[in-house]
Amino acid sequence: MKGAARGPAGPPLGAGSRDARRLICPTLTGSVMCPRAAMNRPSERPEPSPRQDADEGFMREALEHGRRGLAAGEVPIGAVIVIDGVVVARAHNAPIALSDPTAHAEVLALRAAAEKVGNYRLPGATLYATVEPCAMCCGAALQARIARLVYGARDPKAGAVESLHRLLDDARLNHRVQTRGGVLADESAALLSEFFETRRRRDRGGVAEPG
Repeated sequence: MKGAARGPAGPPLGAGSRDARRLICPTLTGSVMCPRAAMNRPSERPEPSPRQDADEGFMREALEHGRRGLAAGEVPIGAVIVIDGVVVARAHNAPIALSDPTAHAEVLALRAAAEKVGNYRLPGATLYATVEPCAMCCGAALQARIARLVYGARDPKAGAVESLHRLLDDARLNHRVQTRGGVLADESAALLSEFFETRRRRDRGGVAEPG
């Protein structure tokens, strides 16, 4: 992901050591009623489905890893891989720490999951990412043959799920991925805003930009 850059400019924090990688990847239906009756009925929201509840739970874990990235000075994007209801891999953005331009949270999580299960294909897996994945991360998800992607905030500058491209449901490709966006999107966007506001204050010598 995402936007113009995955991390602020600065010296690499570590040189892609195995220890650094371990820190980054710890692994309605109803009766019909007349319109007037419907208008007079108190507004109701449908109960969330078990899958929706599960999606939010796993996204909160991805957000926690995004916060770890924030604490490490990386753009705060987190990702987790779930297979059969169990988290098998977790990661946050780490291109600075690993001196690796491909070290996006999604790619690191996919690598860790593949290593754990002993297969570079991950059929049946769901990838949770706090921000809409970029073209590189969508490509990695397609190569891994994951079944499903769930993400939080959209990325209008680099998102390749729906914002700029639709790589995961392109009929010309030999695999397609089921997607769901907007899960805890406000929390994901707030985390990014916190990061960029902090960086702006730092770049201006501790003085916040005028509103």
